[in-house]
Amino acid sequence: MALASLFARSRRTASTFFLRSSRQLHSTPNKNGDVSSISAQKGRRRIWWSRSLVPLAIGAASAASFAVLSQSYPSISQSSSALDSKGVKVGGKGSTELVVKGEYKEVPKELVAELKTILQDNLTTDYDERYFHGKPQNSFHKSVNIPDVVVFPRSEEEVSKILKSCNKYKVPIVPYGGATSIEGHTLAPKGGVCIDMSLMKRVKALHVEDMDVVVEPGIGWQELNEQLEQYGLFFPLDPGPGATIGGMCATRCSGSLAVRYGTMRDNVISLKVVLPNGDVVKTASRARKSAAGYDLTRLIIGSEGTLGVITEVTLRLQKIPQHSVVAVCNFPTVKDAADVAIATMMSGIQVSRVELLDEVLIRALNMANGKNLKEVPTLMFEFIGTEAYAREQTQIVQEIASKHNGSDFVFAEESEAKKELWKIRKEALWACYAMAPGHEAMTTDVCVPLSHLGELISRSKKELDASPLLCAVIAHAGDGNFHTCIMFDPNNEEQRKEAERLNNLMVHSALSMDGTCTGEHGVGTGKMKYLEKEHGIEALQTMKKIKKALDPNDIMNPAKLIPPHVCY
Repeated sequence: MALASLFARSRRTASTFFLRSSRQLHSTPNKNGDVSSISAQKGRRRIWWSRSLVPLAIGAASAASFAVLSQSYPSISQSSSALDSKGVKVGGKGSTELVVKGEYKEVPKELVAELKTILQDNLTTDYDERYFHGKPQNSFHKSVNIPDVVVFPRSEEEVSKILKSCNKYKVPIVPYGGATSIEGHTLAPKGGVCIDMSLMKRVKALHVEDMDVVVEPGIGWQELNEQLEQYGLFFPLDPGPGATIGGMCATRCSGSLAVRYGTMRDNVISLKVVLPNGDVVKTASRARKSAAGYDLTRLIIGSEGTLGVITEVTLRLQKIPQHSVVAVCNFPTVKDAADVAIATMMSGIQVSRVELLDEVLIRALNMANGKNLKEVPTLMFEFIGTEAYAREQTQIVQEIASKHNGSDFVFAEESEAKKELWKIRKEALWACYAMAPGHEAMTTDVCVPLSHLGELISRSKKELDASPLLCAVIAHAGDGNFHTCIMFDPNNEEQRKEAERLNNLMVHSALSMDGTCTGEHGVGTGKMKYLEKEHGIEALQTMKKIKKALDPNDIMNPAKLIPPHVCY
């Protein structure tokens, strides 16, 4: 099946779903007399969002994902009786469940009235909209409850008022960005208020000579780069399509360019954050470096909405490279490919990308696109700089690859040829979905010191190849981070358990090598169970104390990041 055909069908399905949702957003108060309104602009945003993320629709939207159209729903939260009968435990040590429970309390009508005064028409209690915000679009993680109210602030002042009101009534708040995270970050296990930041997407100030930009959190990285291109600048992090700057800060994301430019931690200069009590804090100045006080910027980056809501971000920018070369090379084993990635980094060559695709993934790409690529482990490189420098780097890496059984080394400098080669990597996940229709992906995110990458991938690959599940490896090989797309039928409990077994094996192997359970996707609800082994209970207790100091009522994105068994 051609991938284009799959995209086309997904686009039609996604359009039907979101068009219906957007019409319902303009409904009058519901049968209980509760508020159910949203601006017309908001409805249009839903349609645009669905069409711009067609590939993500494939990932999130197996047939089960769109079953929302025909199901019957309760009015506020989903019934938990069936789940309670099974004694579901999520997030703690040894937990293997994927459905998150939470203590649900009805949102006071007084709070809804206050929010209506603050936001006017920019909030909704419409069920479809609440369900949409309560169910991650790209994750198999689920929650018993969904938000009771979804709000769409337009300013920092409105965010401050929202948090102050929610804190007064001790009602949970779940920040919501581009909804591209995959570890259940936007679940609302305790109901409450979902604060959608999509209307705060302005570029507030661009300082070309300083190579930085001040933006609101709702702007996407792709949209930002479109605006920066005319100035010869770009923001170098490239996570999934549709990711917003606020969400990227919250999860401390990175992407394929991290090997050259670092992660979100390295590319944010300062933040403005609204704390749970409504106070607005600026974490730093615009200076490129500072030794003044605690590093509050880095405290908030990666906090996943558990300490406050980001309302402004100052980003470090880079010059668009003068010239680039994209190269591809084949190898007999993933170990050979990983060894070349390590040798390349050890040589001192400053590559901008080093991506590893295994033979299963290449097979998926061939099937999805009608290609005839050699189905063996493959490395993809990108070299940047002056034309002469980029070519020199390419030649050096070709020599390194030849010493590690590399073959079929090809490279491209022409724009269209580079796009065609890089398309291989960009379509990787969607090709897996096309190869396993009706399945979901459990995507691993382990990262180890670079010297251990070859060992970890080799050890993992033996287990993956022996598994009955379709498993494809995609690695940011230049910084020791690799993902495995483990495709499983969400309606088959044995397949889900097998996917979980493989995930656990890779995580514990990475931790034994002084690695991490998550290199760039974040913790959410899905990775909490690994944190004690990675950090130790003392570190988690310290995190808990920070959380308690800033959020004593535990309203900020509860049941995320810090495992529930941690106390102090």
